Formats: sequence, structure tokens, C-alpha cells
Amino acid sequence: MELEQWERRFKEYLEQHFPQEDKAHDVAHFSRVWQTARKLMQGSQANALIVLTACYFHDIVNLPKNHPDRHLASTQAAKETLRILATQFADYPVAAYPAVAHAIAAHSFSADIMPETIEAKIVQDADRLESLGAIGLARVFHVSGQLGRGLFNAEDPLALHRPLDDTRYTFDHFQTKLLTLADTMQTEMGRQMAAYNIDYLVTFISKLCAELKGEYCQLDSETLARFRGYR
Repeated sequence: MELEQWERRFKEYLEQHFPQEDKAHDVAHFSRVWQTARKLMQGSQANALIVLTACYFHDIVNLPKNHPDRHLASTQAAKETLRILATQFADYPVAAYPAVAHAIAAHSFSADIMPETIEAKIVQDADRLESLGAIGLARVFHVSGQLGRGLFNAEDPLALHRPLDDTRYTFDHFQTKLLTLADTMQTEMGRQMAAYNIDYLVTFISKLCAELKGEYCQLDSETLARFRGYR
């Protein structure tokens, strides 16, 4: 069966059975991760069906960011995916099950599982790239809004004189996680794409800091210099 047919079948199943309330982790998110993964696969020996499957089912179990078992969600998603494949997609190759399960389990930042296959590395990179750039900005503020977190600490937005706390301030999440993602990329193309999009995030950070100082038509040069190491 062609990849396009598998993708159509996966989409149809998810649209019927997977909740779409969380717009940061809906079927559109799965499609974007697959789109990115296709770029990362170019020139590799990756099994495209394994990558496709993992991209579409990696968040089939998705616990909130503040859930105490958040770090277990990807492992639970891997198990649930195998159950779905066995019961809903009987013609799916059983030999691919272990690789699909590993790629899903290893994609999560909080799970801290090292990807051991090229497919798992591609899926991890593709999912993390969703946290960067313009889409990443939209998603992080969407998720933080769901959790009731504040935008930023107006007195000290960069946490220069206080501990970072992204459970209270969305803007702190840029330093606690987003700006570090380039160092976690597993593929060369993933590293290049992450570096480009982190540069965009640094520009956003400096623009926000400039606006907090009352400057609306420029970037904050001190902030740009402070985060030069991330660019």
C-alpha cells in the first residue's frame, strides 16, 4: 500500500476517534510533524511507513504539561498505538511494531528516552521543530493559556534577578526549554532548521523586551547580545 493511502486511513481514523479540543496537539499537528519529517528523511535510509505512523500517533495519549505522569505519556502512546494498529489496521506489517513503538516513546522531551533508530531520531526532531518558529510561538501561548499561566513577569521578563519559573510565566519557557532544543536535535537538517527558528525566537524575545521599555520600532540590543549564544 502507498504511503498516501496509509496517511489517508490514519487521518480518517483519528478524525473520528481522537479528541480535537487541544488545537496544539490535533490532527493538523500530526500532519505538520509528518511534513517536517519528510524533509528530514531526505537522503536517509529511514523506513517511511514507520516514520509516518509514529508522526500520526505520537500524541495519541497526551497528558497535560502539568500532569504528574506527563513523562509517561509517550510510552503509553506507544502501547495504545500498537493496540490500534492490531485492532483497526490488521494489514499493517507486524514486523514494524517495535520500531513504531520506539519512535513514539522516544519523541517526548519529558520522557528523556534516547532515540536509537534513524526513524526515532527523525520523529523526535520533527516534533521538536513544531515548538520553534512562528508555529511554535502560537502553540506555546495556546498551551500556556489552557494552563492558566501568565504571559511574563513584567518587572523582570528575562529572569535576571529571579529564578526561572515556566509554571507561572510563559515567557520563561523560552529559556527553560525552547532555546535549548537545537542542542537536542538528532539529524543535521534538524539542527539547521532549529538554529534558523531559534534565531527567530531570539528576535521575538528582543522585540518584546523593547516594547516593555516603550520602544515599538526597534529590537532591544542588550537582549540580542545576551542571547547571541543561542543564535
